Amino acid sequence: MQDNLFKAGDISSATIVVTGRVQGVYFRRFTVDNAQKLGLVGFARNLPDGRVEVFAEGKATSIQNLIDFLHIGPALANVEDVSVEWSESTGEYTDFSIKR
Repeated sequence: MQDNLFKAGDISSATIVVTGRVQGVYFRRFTVDNAQKLGLVGFARNLPDGRVEVFAEGKATSIQNLIDFLHIGPALANVEDVSVEWSESTGEYTDFSIKR
């Protein structure tokens, strides 16, 4: 589990990059579904190098829960690494979606 610099109730954001077999396996949809259930805003998108980038904003505990889900991924995924960079909330997003 990734430690973060924010208190559990704080609103913060995280840029998360997931490496492995994460494209073509419904990883972005899996991410959106879980993020929405957790009340997060932001996006998930495929990167040209085969990784998936996730930007999530909301309660730090909810973001951590999403990170835990991303370590597992959907059934067809094979997650090799999840890197997380925490930052302050931007307030830029109003929902969680797939970004193309």
